[in-house]
Amino acid sequence: MAHYLQVGIVPPKRHTQFRRESGELYYEELIGEEGFSSDSSLLYHRFIPSAILSARVWDVGDLSTTPNEPLLPRHLQPHRLFDAAVVSNIDVVTGRRLVLANGDVRISYAVAGAVSPWYRNAIGDELAYIERGAARVETVFGSFDVAQGDYLILPRATTHRWLPVIDGEQPLRVLTLEANSHITPPRRYLSSYGQFLEHSPYCERDLRVPSGPLLAEDIGADAAEVTEVYVKHRGSGPLGVSGTVHTVPFHPLGVVGWDGCLYPYAFNIADYEPITGRVHQPPPAHQVFEGRNFVVCNFVPRKVDYHPLAIPVPYYHSNVDSDELMFYVDGDYEARKGSGIERGSMSLHPPGHAHGPQPGAMEASLGKDRFDETAVMIDTFVPLDLGEGGRACDDGRYFQSWNPKG
Repeated sequence: MAHYLQVGIVPPKRHTQFRRESGELYYEELIGEEGFSSDSSLLYHRFIPSAILSARVWDVGDLSTTPNEPLLPRHLQPHRLFDAAVVSNIDVVTGRRLVLANGDVRISYAVAGAVSPWYRNAIGDELAYIERGAARVETVFGSFDVAQGDYLILPRATTHRWLPVIDGEQPLRVLTLEANSHITPPRRYLSSYGQFLEHSPYCERDLRVPSGPLLAEDIGADAAEVTEVYVKHRGSGPLGVSGTVHTVPFHPLGVVGWDGCLYPYAFNIADYEPITGRVHQPPPAHQVFEGRNFVVCNFVPRKVDYHPLAIPVPYYHSNVDSDELMFYVDGDYEARKGSGIERGSMSLHPPGHAHGPQPGAMEASLGKDRFDETAVMIDTFVPLDLGEGGRACDDGRYFQSWNPKG
């Protein structure tokens, strides 16, 4: 998405001398995609970004997976994964638990009350969805204040950390998708130069960009502070993921300015304008992001089908090319009533099983003109395996929910 920004101070020309008042040079770093052939940004650091004092292995946690065998639709309950008594010691980075995964994506869930370490994902982009609570996210590009309903897109290699807002109300609940690729708006919503087109359900005005630059002294830190940065990278671990902790001789927040078209951004699900019609619209009408071998859709409160004979809930369908993961966030999801699914649930519908509304849901939906529901859907084109978190929170009964009662 080529939306150019300039933040802080940068020199008039790229790759030229840029000096501090003391006469020392700033250090220019290019963060770019596809080997200098796609979107990039230039960052200007106070310190040499390559400097490392020491390194050690980081155990990234249990990334073991189990195939969805026997093949079943599943109801997962990630709220069961975290004990409220220990949430204050859990952070969004090291505390996330793997729910589902394949070779393209890793889908995790965390309930967090602790500040995360500085973190960089060197494998792919990350998408975080804030189910509940709020946090400040500090990055080398600047900061974000995120809260319920926000998506936060963090490009590959963005150094950042999470600081939950502790207010005694809602803990920070985050669904995280770690891709092995980049995450972008759907191509059909963009011009050949990257501008959102008129038929897109959201546009540049809806995106929140980093507030910055953010420097160490802005948060009361010493710029020369020795810091640990946790790096997730390609390696020999499960799913090809390994971890390393780099100890660096400076604070990560030392970027005085940057410009370019590659940076983190936030988007709130409430700013998505739903596409509706006289009869039921298929899931691609709800798409919000995409990556290699997956798409992300969101279902928001909306006017529903207004043909006089319309059936507002979805028809039964077989996703012959994709696994469908639905995360139910808010409202009453009409098609799933009677299945045990509630707010905070996830349903996994695999290829080879025709899924659709629960018994009685079609008749119950007739005459309704609006659905007040919020959900995030991830469709993958390679089967999803169950992670340790998914195995721990599977209700084991969902596949029976379509059976005749009595």
